[in-house]
Amino acid sequence: MPPEPVILRVALPVPLRRLFDYLPAKDGGELRPGMRVQVPFGRGRETRTGMLVAIAGESELPASRLKRINRALDGEPLLSEADFALLDWASRYYHYPPGEVIFQALPALLRRGRTAAGKSVPLWRLSEEGRRAQAETLGRAPKQRRILELLQQHPDGATGDILSAQFDHWRGPLQALVEKGLVEQTRANAQVATPAAPAPAITLNKEQQAAVAAVAEALDAPRRFLLDGITGSGKTEVYMALIRQVLERGRQALVLVPEIGLTPQLIRRLQQAVPEHLAVLHSGLSPQQRLQGWLDAREGRAAVVLGTRSAVWTALKAPGLVIVDEEHDPSYKQQESFRYSARDVAIMRASLAGIPVILGSATPSLESLHNAASGKYTRLALTRRAGDAAPPHMHIVDLRNRPMHGALSETLINAIREELAGHRQVLLFLNRRGFSPVLMCHHCGWVAACPRCNVPMTFHKQHNRIICHHCGSQSAAAAVCGECAMSELVQVGHGTERLSETLAGLFPEARILRIDRDSTRRRGALEQMVEEIHAGDADILVGTQMLAKGHHFPDLTLVGIIDADRGLFSADFRASERMAQQILQVSGRAGRAESPGKVLIQTHYPDHPLLQTLINGDYGAFARVLMEERRQANLPPFTHLALLSAEGYNEKEAVAFLNQARARLPSRALELLGPVPAPMEKRAGRFRFQLLIQANDRATLHRALGPWSTELEGLESARKVRWALDVDPQDLL
Repeated sequence: MPPEPVILRVALPVPLRRLFDYLPAKDGGELRPGMRVQVPFGRGRETRTGMLVAIAGESELPASRLKRINRALDGEPLLSEADFALLDWASRYYHYPPGEVIFQALPALLRRGRTAAGKSVPLWRLSEEGRRAQAETLGRAPKQRRILELLQQHPDGATGDILSAQFDHWRGPLQALVEKGLVEQTRANAQVATPAAPAPAITLNKEQQAAVAAVAEALDAPRRFLLDGITGSGKTEVYMALIRQVLERGRQALVLVPEIGLTPQLIRRLQQAVPEHLAVLHSGLSPQQRLQGWLDAREGRAAVVLGTRSAVWTALKAPGLVIVDEEHDPSYKQQESFRYSARDVAIMRASLAGIPVILGSATPSLESLHNAASGKYTRLALTRRAGDAAPPHMHIVDLRNRPMHGALSETLINAIREELAGHRQVLLFLNRRGFSPVLMCHHCGWVAACPRCNVPMTFHKQHNRIICHHCGSQSAAAAVCGECAMSELVQVGHGTERLSETLAGLFPEARILRIDRDSTRRRGALEQMVEEIHAGDADILVGTQMLAKGHHFPDLTLVGIIDADRGLFSADFRASERMAQQILQVSGRAGRAESPGKVLIQTHYPDHPLLQTLINGDYGAFARVLMEERRQANLPPFTHLALLSAEGYNEKEAVAFLNQARARLPSRALELLGPVPAPMEKRAGRFRFQLLIQANDRATLHRALGPWSTELEGLESARKVRWALDVDPQDLL
């Protein structure tokens, strides 16, 4: 009898919920799951990079109909059994094609078939003369002196990543040291970790010690901890102490943060506290940098991996601890294509690996608080600010019938004036960039709207342009009305650009620094601005949520919340929760050192019960009120949701697809709402509709979604629209 064929089960990055069977290449070598292979795909000569998932002895198709792979791209597996277990869970939980899930976990260069190898990178180290030199001799060149001191801690040399983590604009001062003969450049393989000097001791108070001890006892168990600590309570010190214990065991730590802007400050603190090699992964890096960091983590050279959402997929040789900082942040939820939650994936990853996960936040999500109350998470509380700094005093500013100077009340203006007189810093929070959100004709009421989204375009005065913040469309701001041709155009509402202009008129001597997505587009701009703040080169900070969390500004004593009303009356049931989180997070920037902090919250609804609960109690009291509202309304975390969305240039086709999808969904034990238009019915030229699926328990929901999502692929109407299934949606679009 002929030998049984060897069937290769290959995952491909295509929108089909299945694997593909191939035969080995005739002259191929040993193949193992986790290796990439180049395969023919389709009717022509197209080739794709695939991932070998399994080797089987039979296929649903006869061997005569199977194609052979072209070749293997790797000499050894890139992904382990543990990696595949996590990816398989994610594909099943989010009901997403397995090939696209697997390739989401790989760096872009590996997806394109590039060799899984790093490159040599430049290293800078002290020369013989530099080792003899004293840093004090560079007294007039402070940055050169600091670089020299850093290189003394790295006798084998420091990479550009290490220098970038410590300094902004370091290349000029470093070149000056090279020209002086104090520093020399060499090259080494980027895979070699650079040793550092012994890390400084970490001082912990009693609450921090208790938190560290609780987690340390469970380093070999899949325990879930909620580190619920007020702003400034020292959650980072708890992370550092536990990371050290994990590294002493020869294991690795994965640390997730919600935004790129938070990583430079945390990198510095990690490098100071943890001398082992650190891999940083986020979308701001080059493809080669991301590949190098991924390889360092996979092969165990990176003891700590720090990254944003996608870093949760990073292959680790010896995982020992997972940390999710600011676990409540909606940035952890991917909103396009593969709609996963990095926080929830991190929890499952730790569980599958048999290690603990820490979810840290000053304002935990209601889901996490619910899990802590039900015993699924162990809650660790940090109730005092580090160094016994007092929490800021919060006050409501009633705007009703009060004179206003732009977006500022007289109460807030006087408070700003008082802080500036004392040479203290002020932060004004307005989560809306641009000059004004609406450009309107005073004569007829015409509004400059996005032709692709049917929403008002934001006016940006600096460049005299109107921009849609949803699809990116932009044009020069009109000089006359597009309806009646009159020239009485007025700007309605306030953004950070307009607020900065108002402040410049009121406080002409003050140094005003605006920090939002527009002002920080240039690479390194945010880091430079943060450095200016710490150096005392800014008096008033105007910022969006980029400044709301993670930053420590010792001289900042006053925070003004410009518009607290936006979250009080939103159609999104999560709006109130996020409003409170933003207010408390940004309030936490005030009074983190010796000087007490004060927070002024401007509102037209000073008696609103949610605001009063937040001001007079704490976040815990606020969360309990919201939790009871959710319970009565049967909303998450007391129920479970999935959202099927469809969009297309023909709205009838989108509705037809959703109606067909609804008809095929077994409705027993499910509640179906829709199809209905999305809150933003048209975006980027496409009409958008949605179907909400609700179940009282998670198992019921997933039993229905599994076969249904596969069936949707075969619908003729599905080919005419762009559709997506979102499990545990965070935004109802």
